[in-house]
Amino acid sequence: MRLSKYFLPTLKENPAEAQIPSHTLMLRAGMIRQSASGIYSWLPLGLRVLRKIEQIVREEQDKAGAQELLMPTIQPADLWIESGRHDAYGPELLRIKDRHSRDLLYGPTNEEMITDIFRNGVKSYKELPSILYHIQWKFRDEVRPRFGVMRGREFLMKDSYSFDLDYEGAKRSYNKMFVAYLRTFARMGLKAIPMRAETGPIGGDLSHEFIVLAETGESQVYCHKDYLTMEIPSDDVSYEDDLEPIFEKWTSLYAATEDKYVKEEADVVGNDLISARGIEVGQTFYFGKKYSEPMNVNVTDKEGKKVALEMGSYGIGVSRLFGAIIEASHDDSGIIWPDSVAPFKVGLINLKSGSDDTDKACDDIYAALINAGVEVLYDDRKERAGVKFNNMDLIGLPWQLVIGPRGLANGVVEIKRRATGEKTEMSIEAAIAKLTA
Repeated sequence: MRLSKYFLPTLKENPAEAQIPSHTLMLRAGMIRQSASGIYSWLPLGLRVLRKIEQIVREEQDKAGAQELLMPTIQPADLWIESGRHDAYGPELLRIKDRHSRDLLYGPTNEEMITDIFRNGVKSYKELPSILYHIQWKFRDEVRPRFGVMRGREFLMKDSYSFDLDYEGAKRSYNKMFVAYLRTFARMGLKAIPMRAETGPIGGDLSHEFIVLAETGESQVYCHKDYLTMEIPSDDVSYEDDLEPIFEKWTSLYAATEDKYVKEEADVVGNDLISARGIEVGQTFYFGKKYSEPMNVNVTDKEGKKVALEMGSYGIGVSRLFGAIIEASHDDSGIIWPDSVAPFKVGLINLKSGSDDTDKACDDIYAALINAGVEVLYDDRKERAGVKFNNMDLIGLPWQLVIGPRGLANGVVEIKRRATGEKTEMSIEAAIAKLTA
């Protein structure tokens, strides 16, 4: 993509309304624009990142055996009345009426709808276990939206739902999602720590929040120091294996916890307790028959008896992860994207646009990288070098490839690794080989 043709409305100054780095940098880098309080439009560069985050989430859900569907954003209120949550959920639930005065709502979550879908489609234990998921926009009418996409009203979320015949099966499903979450966040360059959590309006008695450590995190958290060096389950571990030992390993240190737990448990962990800032990016819930009993979700077991299903739900804030990654990976110059979610892999900088020699070299390199399947943002604008360098640092692409007349005269180009700032001169052929390896 040539930057001269790309819609990228960057800002030179920090926006007054932004309070945290991710909000500031997303606005300055031309990734989002506010449409209303807590509601944002996603511009081309931001949307590329959002889609990559979404795809990693999708791939890890698929590997765990979950099946994707898509449910609507608007839900009938009758389902929520049936489950007992319509009045209990609170003012965050946006209740609306259509032209026929039918009660509807803009879904903040989908337990009721997925339960209705499942009860009308599955009747026998032979069709269990099952995990269904979708990635869809949600709405919660936050009383005070803030921090950009970190605490917005409209947000993109992956939510999955497990259905099992008994508790043992439900726990196996919970463990699958637990491991899938560890792998998902690791692929994005994040260290996520499972923290035991309140179940809130979702319900149930087993829940974990997944917290990403970041210096600018919204919450003070406490965790055992061993979490910082624990290895993520490798691909050698199958989802058909017994995953309970992995679950126990990650939750048996005094799982990470908020300060309300510290007083009662600090004596147990002693000097092994560390304090950090954290951002919640996902949560898992086991809630048993909370929805299946009032909504009559039953299957026939081996003996022919009707049994209410055991259920769980599992959420990942896809759009929230966008902000969390920036909070965990930025510097004074801008964003530092992990390779796996970067909008482009390479920023190609022409230091003298309009010069026949540099233009031809850049065009040839651009074509070679594109043909090799490398995503390139080519700054071909007739701007000063300083402007181009600052923009590339701001948007945070993993690699910068700098082409200038002096380097070409010496037969070299410059490669810069954004994360470390390390610069290396090499031949054009070597640079292309490095970036396509």
